[in-house]
Amino acid sequence: MVDAPEFHDRTLSLGLARVSEAAAIACAPLIGRGDEKAADQAAVDAMRTQLNKLDIAGVVVIGEGERDEAPMLYIGEEVGNGNGPGVDIALDPLEGTTLTAKDMPNALAVIAMGPRGSMLHAPDVYMDKLAVGPGYRPGVVTLDMSPAERVSALAAAKGCSVNDITVCVLERPRHEDTISEIRSTGAAIRLITDGDVAGVMHCAEPNKTGIDMYMGSGGAPEGVLAAAALKCMGGQIFGRLLFRNDDERGRAQKAGITNFDRVYTRDDMVTGDVIFAATGVTDGSLLPGIQREVGFVTAETILMRSKTGSVRHMRYRNPISD
Repeated sequence: MVDAPEFHDRTLSLGLARVSEAAAIACAPLIGRGDEKAADQAAVDAMRTQLNKLDIAGVVVIGEGERDEAPMLYIGEEVGNGNGPGVDIALDPLEGTTLTAKDMPNALAVIAMGPRGSMLHAPDVYMDKLAVGPGYRPGVVTLDMSPAERVSALAAAKGCSVNDITVCVLERPRHEDTISEIRSTGAAIRLITDGDVAGVMHCAEPNKTGIDMYMGSGGAPEGVLAAAALKCMGGQIFGRLLFRNDDERGRAQKAGITNFDRVYTRDDMVTGDVIFAATGVTDGSLLPGIQREVGFVTAETILMRSKTGSVRHMRYRNPISD
Protein backbone atom coordinates (compact mmCIF):
# COMPACT_ATOMS: atom_id res chain seq x y z
CA MET A 1 0.00 0.00 0.00
CA VAL A 2 1.39 3.41 -1.02
CA ASP A 3 1.23 6.09 1.68
CA ALA A 4 -0.75 9.20 0.79
CA PRO A 5 1.42 12.27 0.00
CA GLU A 6 1.96 14.58 2.96
CA PHE A 7 0.93 18.21 3.13
CA HIS A 8 4.23 20.08 2.82
CA ASP A 9 3.16 23.65 3.42
CA ARG A 10 6.54 25.17 2.61
CA THR A 11 6.71 23.49 -0.78
CA LEU A 12 3.15 24.47 -1.68
CA SER A 13 3.25 28.05 -0.42
CA LEU A 14 4.88 29.68 -3.46
CA GLY A 15 2.40 27.94 -5.74
CA LEU A 16 -0.44 29.34 -3.65
CA ALA A 17 0.98 32.84 -4.01
CA ARG A 18 0.95 32.39 -7.79
CA VAL A 19 -2.74 31.48 -7.59
CA SER A 20 -3.79 34.69 -5.84
CA GLU A 21 -1.46 36.76 -8.05
CA ALA A 22 -3.03 35.33 -11.20
CA ALA A 23 -6.54 36.14 -9.99
CA ALA A 24 -5.65 39.71 -9.04
CA ILE A 25 -3.81 40.43 -12.28
CA ALA A 26 -6.62 38.97 -14.39
CA CYS A 27 -9.24 41.37 -13.07
CA ALA A 28 -6.91 44.41 -13.05
CA PRO A 29 -8.14 45.74 -16.45
CA LEU A 30 -11.65 45.87 -14.97
CA ILE A 31 -10.81 48.03 -11.93
CA GLY A 32 -13.10 51.05 -11.93
CA ARG A 33 -15.04 49.87 -14.99
CA GLY A 34 -18.31 49.30 -13.12
CA ASP A 35 -18.74 45.64 -14.10
CA GLU A 36 -18.69 43.49 -10.97
CA LYS A 37 -19.59 40.23 -12.72
CA ALA A 38 -16.91 40.55 -15.38
CA ALA A 39 -14.23 41.31 -12.77
CA ASP A 40 -15.28 38.38 -10.62
CA GLN A 41 -15.39 36.02 -13.61
CA ALA A 42 -11.91 37.04 -14.74
CA ALA A 43 -10.54 36.35 -11.25
CA VAL A 44 -12.34 33.00 -11.04
CA ASP A 45 -11.08 31.78 -14.40
CA ALA A 46 -7.49 32.74 -13.65
CA MET A 47 -7.57 31.22 -10.16
CA ARG A 48 -9.01 27.93 -11.44
CA THR A 49 -6.41 27.69 -14.21
CA GLN A 50 -3.53 28.30 -11.82
CA LEU A 51 -4.91 25.96 -9.15
CA ASN A 52 -5.10 23.12 -11.66
CA LYS A 53 -1.36 23.42 -12.25
CA LEU A 54 -0.55 22.58 -8.62
CA ASP A 55 0.53 19.14 -7.44
CA ILE A 56 -2.47 18.66 -5.17
CA ALA A 57 -5.70 16.71 -4.94
CA GLY A 58 -7.73 19.67 -3.76
CA VAL A 59 -11.38 20.15 -2.88
CA VAL A 60 -12.97 23.58 -2.57
CA VAL A 61 -14.67 23.64 0.85
CA ILE A 62 -15.19 27.42 0.97
CA GLY A 63 -16.14 28.75 -2.44
CA GLU A 64 -18.71 30.70 -4.37
CA GLY A 65 -21.79 28.52 -4.23
CA GLU A 66 -23.03 25.08 -5.17
CA ARG A 67 -22.20 23.03 -8.26
CA ASP A 68 -25.18 24.33 -10.25
CA GLU A 69 -23.78 27.84 -9.95
CA ALA A 70 -20.68 26.98 -12.02
CA PRO A 71 -18.58 28.41 -13.71
CA MET A 72 -17.79 29.85 -10.29
CA LEU A 73 -15.32 27.91 -8.14
CA TYR A 74 -18.06 26.00 -6.37
CA ILE A 75 -18.09 24.14 -3.08
CA GLY A 76 -17.06 20.55 -3.71
CA GLU A 77 -15.16 21.31 -6.92
CA GLU A 78 -11.98 19.27 -7.32
CA VAL A 79 -8.89 21.26 -8.25
CA GLY A 80 -5.21 20.52 -8.82
CA ASN A 81 -3.62 17.94 -11.08
CA GLY A 82 -4.25 15.11 -8.61
CA ASN A 83 -0.55 14.35 -8.14
CA GLY A 84 -0.14 15.39 -4.55
CA PRO A 85 -1.66 15.54 -1.08
CA GLY A 86 -5.36 15.82 -0.41
CA VAL A 87 -6.08 19.39 0.67
CA ASP A 88 -8.95 21.65 1.63
CA ILE A 89 -9.19 24.93 -0.26
CA ALA A 90 -10.92 28.09 0.96
CA LEU A 91 -11.03 30.93 -1.53
CA ASP A 92 -12.55 34.15 -2.70
CA PRO A 93 -11.10 34.95 -6.13
CA LEU A 94 -12.20 38.56 -5.75
CA GLU A 95 -13.11 39.66 -2.24
CA GLY A 96 -14.67 43.01 -2.98
CA THR A 97 -16.28 42.84 -6.41
CA THR A 98 -18.04 46.16 -5.77
CA LEU A 99 -14.80 47.67 -4.48
CA THR A 100 -13.09 46.62 -7.69
CA ALA A 101 -15.86 47.88 -9.96
CA LYS A 102 -15.81 51.27 -8.21
CA ASP A 103 -12.01 51.38 -7.65
CA MET A 104 -12.44 51.58 -3.89
CA PRO A 105 -9.85 50.42 -1.32
CA ASN A 106 -9.09 46.93 0.01
CA ALA A 107 -10.21 44.56 -2.77
CA LEU A 108 -8.20 41.34 -2.55
CA ALA A 109 -7.77 37.97 -4.23
CA VAL A 110 -7.70 35.51 -1.31
CA ILE A 111 -6.99 31.79 -0.91
CA ALA A 112 -6.09 29.41 1.93
CA MET A 113 -5.03 25.76 1.87
CA GLY A 114 -4.77 23.11 4.58
CA PRO A 115 -4.72 19.32 4.91
CA ARG A 116 -7.91 17.48 3.99
CA GLY A 117 -10.50 17.84 6.74
CA SER A 118 -8.82 20.83 8.41
CA MET A 119 -11.39 23.53 7.59
CA LEU A 120 -14.97 24.03 8.72
CA HIS A 121 -17.38 23.43 5.86
CA ALA A 122 -19.33 26.60 6.60
CA PRO A 123 -22.66 26.89 4.81
CA ASP A 124 -23.52 30.01 2.82
CA VAL A 125 -25.33 31.75 5.69
CA TYR A 126 -24.55 34.71 7.92
CA MET A 127 -22.12 34.48 10.82
CA ASP A 128 -21.89 36.79 13.82
CA LYS A 129 -18.15 37.58 14.05
CA LEU A 130 -15.84 39.11 16.60
CA ALA A 131 -12.08 39.42 16.15
CA VAL A 132 -9.07 40.97 17.85
CA GLY A 133 -5.37 40.85 17.13
CA PRO A 134 -2.53 38.98 18.85
CA GLY A 135 -1.16 39.60 22.33
CA TYR A 136 -4.33 39.27 24.39
CA ARG A 137 -5.35 36.53 26.80
CA PRO A 138 -7.81 33.99 25.39
CA GLY A 139 -11.38 35.21 25.58
CA VAL A 140 -10.54 38.82 26.37
CA VAL A 141 -13.72 39.60 24.44
CA THR A 142 -16.60 37.23 23.71
CA LEU A 143 -19.74 37.07 21.59
CA ASP A 144 -21.81 36.99 24.77
CA MET A 145 -20.67 40.50 25.68
CA SER A 146 -22.51 43.54 24.43
CA PRO A 147 -20.63 45.77 21.97
CA ALA A 148 -19.96 48.31 24.73
CA GLU A 149 -18.63 45.60 27.07
CA ARG A 150 -16.27 44.38 24.35
CA VAL A 151 -14.86 47.87 23.85
CA SER A 152 -14.33 48.35 27.60
CA ALA A 153 -12.73 44.92 28.02
CA LEU A 154 -10.34 45.43 25.12
CA ALA A 155 -9.35 48.91 26.32
CA ALA A 156 -8.59 47.51 29.77
CA ALA A 157 -6.50 44.70 28.29
CA LYS A 158 -4.64 47.13 26.04
CA GLY A 159 -4.10 49.57 28.90
CA CYS A 160 -5.67 52.51 27.13
CA SER A 161 -8.80 54.65 27.13
CA VAL A 162 -11.87 53.47 25.23
CA ASN A 163 -11.36 56.64 23.17
CA ASP A 164 -8.21 55.02 21.79
CA ILE A 165 -10.04 51.92 20.49
CA THR A 166 -11.12 51.69 16.84
CA VAL A 167 -13.62 49.07 15.72
CA CYS A 168 -14.13 47.93 12.14
CA VAL A 169 -17.78 47.31 11.18
CA LEU A 170 -19.42 46.42 7.88
CA GLU A 171 -21.75 49.28 6.94
CA ARG A 172 -25.16 47.65 6.77
CA PRO A 173 -28.61 48.61 8.14
CA ARG A 174 -28.53 45.52 10.38
CA HIS A 175 -25.56 47.02 12.24
CA GLU A 176 -27.12 50.39 13.09
CA ASP A 177 -27.73 49.51 16.76
CA THR A 178 -24.24 48.05 17.13
CA ILE A 179 -22.69 51.16 15.61
CA SER A 180 -24.68 53.45 17.93
CA GLU A 181 -23.67 51.47 21.02
CA ILE A 182 -19.98 51.44 20.06
CA ARG A 183 -20.01 55.19 19.48
CA SER A 184 -21.72 55.76 22.83
CA THR A 185 -18.58 54.43 24.53
CA GLY A 186 -16.35 57.03 22.88
CA ALA A 187 -14.63 54.49 20.63
CA ALA A 188 -14.07 55.22 16.95
CA ILE A 189 -15.51 53.16 14.09
CA ARG A 190 -13.99 52.39 10.70
CA LEU A 191 -16.92 51.58 8.42
CA ILE A 192 -16.29 49.38 5.39
CA THR A 193 -18.69 48.84 2.51
CA ASP A 194 -17.43 45.34 1.60
CA GLY A 195 -14.55 42.95 2.24
CA ASP A 196 -14.88 41.61 5.75
CA VAL A 197 -11.97 39.17 5.34
CA ALA A 198 -9.72 42.20 4.98
CA GLY A 199 -11.63 43.82 7.84
CA VAL A 200 -10.73 40.99 10.20
CA MET A 201 -7.12 40.89 8.95
CA HIS A 202 -6.77 44.56 9.87
CA CYS A 203 -7.05 43.58 13.56
CA ALA A 204 -3.84 41.54 13.34
CA GLU A 205 -1.75 44.61 12.49
CA PRO A 206 -3.29 47.44 14.54
CA ASN A 207 -0.13 49.56 14.48
CA LYS A 208 -0.29 49.57 10.68
CA THR A 209 -4.03 49.70 10.09
CA GLY A 210 -5.31 51.50 13.18
CA ILE A 211 -7.95 48.80 13.75
CA ASP A 212 -8.21 47.08 17.15
CA MET A 213 -11.33 44.95 16.79
CA TYR A 214 -13.80 43.71 14.21
CA MET A 215 -17.44 42.94 14.97
CA GLY A 216 -20.69 42.32 13.15
CA SER A 217 -22.36 39.77 10.91
CA GLY A 218 -21.24 38.73 7.46
CA GLY A 219 -20.86 35.62 5.36
CA ALA A 220 -19.89 32.44 7.20
CA PRO A 221 -17.52 31.29 4.42
CA GLU A 222 -15.63 34.57 4.74
CA GLY A 223 -15.38 33.86 8.48
CA VAL A 224 -13.42 30.68 7.76
CA LEU A 225 -11.11 32.53 5.38
CA ALA A 226 -10.53 35.20 8.02
CA ALA A 227 -9.81 32.50 10.61
CA ALA A 228 -7.18 31.02 8.28
CA ALA A 229 -5.51 34.43 8.03
CA LEU A 230 -5.47 34.91 11.82
CA LYS A 231 -4.16 31.35 12.25
CA CYS A 232 -1.05 32.66 10.51
CA MET A 233 -0.94 36.27 11.73
CA GLY A 234 -2.06 35.68 15.31
CA GLY A 235 -5.22 36.89 16.96
CA GLN A 236 -8.62 35.60 17.98
CA ILE A 237 -11.85 35.25 16.06
CA PHE A 238 -15.20 33.95 17.25
CA GLY A 239 -18.13 33.08 15.03
CA ARG A 240 -21.71 31.91 15.52
CA LEU A 241 -23.91 30.93 12.59
CA LEU A 242 -27.09 32.94 12.08
CA PHE A 243 -30.13 31.39 10.40
CA ARG A 244 -33.03 33.29 8.86
CA ASN A 245 -35.16 30.31 7.81
CA ASP A 246 -35.39 26.52 7.61
CA ASP A 247 -33.68 26.46 4.23
CA GLU A 248 -30.54 27.91 5.78
CA ARG A 249 -30.70 25.42 8.65
CA GLY A 250 -30.98 22.70 6.03
CA ARG A 251 -27.79 23.95 4.37
CA ALA A 252 -26.00 23.73 7.70
CA GLN A 253 -27.22 20.18 8.28
CA LYS A 254 -26.05 19.23 4.79
CA ALA A 255 -22.61 20.54 5.76
CA GLY A 256 -22.62 18.27 8.84
CA ILE A 257 -23.49 20.95 11.41
CA THR A 258 -25.90 19.86 14.14
CA ASN A 259 -25.30 22.38 16.95
CA PHE A 260 -26.80 25.57 15.54
CA ASP A 261 -25.83 27.67 18.60
CA ARG A 262 -22.15 26.72 18.73
CA VAL A 263 -19.56 29.47 19.03
CA TYR A 264 -16.60 28.62 16.81
CA THR A 265 -13.11 29.78 17.71
CA ARG A 266 -10.31 30.33 15.24
CA ASP A 267 -8.97 26.83 15.88
CA ASP A 268 -12.42 25.30 15.51
CA MET A 269 -12.77 26.82 12.05
CA VAL A 270 -9.23 25.90 10.98
CA THR A 271 -7.99 22.87 12.90
CA GLY A 272 -4.65 22.18 11.18
CA ASP A 273 -1.69 24.05 9.76
CA VAL A 274 -2.67 26.32 6.92
CA ILE A 275 -1.07 28.49 4.28
CA PHE A 276 -2.70 31.72 3.20
CA ALA A 277 -2.13 34.11 0.32
CA ALA A 278 -3.77 37.42 -0.52
CA THR A 279 -2.92 39.74 -3.40
CA GLY A 280 -4.00 43.36 -3.51
CA VAL A 281 -6.35 44.32 -6.33
CA THR A 282 -7.06 47.90 -5.29
CA ASP A 283 -4.91 49.94 -2.89
CA GLY A 284 -5.64 49.25 0.76
CA SER A 285 -4.36 49.39 4.31
CA LEU A 286 -2.87 45.89 4.08
CA LEU A 287 -1.58 45.75 0.53
CA PRO A 288 -1.12 48.07 -2.45
CA GLY A 289 -3.26 47.30 -5.46
CA ILE A 290 -2.27 46.27 -8.96
CA GLN A 291 0.06 48.80 -10.58
CA ARG A 292 -0.01 49.10 -14.36
CA GLU A 293 2.63 50.72 -16.53
CA VAL A 294 3.51 50.42 -20.19
CA GLY A 295 4.45 46.79 -20.78
CA PHE A 296 4.30 45.69 -17.14
CA VAL A 297 1.93 44.93 -14.30
CA THR A 298 3.03 44.70 -10.66
CA ALA A 299 1.22 42.87 -7.86
CA GLU A 300 1.98 42.58 -4.15
CA THR A 301 1.08 39.45 -2.21
CA ILE A 302 1.14 38.57 1.46
CA LEU A 303 2.04 34.89 1.91
CA MET A 304 1.73 33.32 5.36
CA ARG A 305 2.26 29.93 7.02
CA SER A 306 0.68 29.09 10.37
CA LYS A 307 3.24 26.35 11.10
CA THR A 308 6.08 28.85 11.38
CA GLY A 309 4.14 32.09 11.84
CA SER A 310 6.00 33.52 8.86
CA VAL A 311 4.54 36.49 7.01
CA ARG A 312 6.16 37.31 3.69
CA HIS A 313 5.42 40.24 1.37
CA MET A 314 6.21 39.56 -2.28
CA ARG A 315 6.25 41.95 -5.25
CA TYR A 316 5.72 40.40 -8.66
CA ARG A 317 6.52 42.51 -11.74
CA ASN A 318 5.30 40.75 -14.84
CA PRO A 319 5.67 41.80 -18.48
CA ILE A 320 2.43 41.97 -20.44
CA SER A 321 1.62 42.37 -24.10
CA ASP A 322 -0.90 44.92 -25.33
